[in-house]
Amino acid sequence: MTSRIVTIGFDDTLATVREIFARASFHHLLVVEEGKLQGVVSDRDLLRAISPFIDSVVESARDLGTLNKRVHQIMSRKPLTLRPESSLSEAVALFLSNRISCIPVVDAQFRPVGIVSWRDVLRYLVPMDESAEVDAGAAQPNP
Repeated sequence: MTSRIVTIGFDDTLATVREIFARASFHHLLVVEEGKLQGVVSDRDLLRAISPFIDSVVESARDLGTLNKRVHQIMSRKPLTLRPESSLSEAVALFLSNRISCIPVVDAQFRPVGIVSWRDVLRYLVPMDESAEVDAGAAQPNP
């Protein structure tokens, strides 16, 4: 689990979401109202919701207007969650049986305390020293 989470509210704009993603090295924001988890916004949700012409030479006012949409318009609602005491196998089972790329971790009051992504699972299963060996082996030509 990654305990470094960033939360946003229902009425935050997509411009705010875009700015957060541009500055950070993560791909999911947790939507929180009154301290409780309400949904998730991914970088893919954002890309689907805004105009592809933003920051291009053909950008128009209409394109920029897509940045004024609100988080509640694009977020995934009622996300599947885990508890802090959940096992790795529970997380993997959720990933395999659902089309999700992250699982928020919530406490008993449904307040977010972390997030689990596929990358977190893979990091746990293949520690960095082993992954370097795998990379080195993959770079070798087959005899």
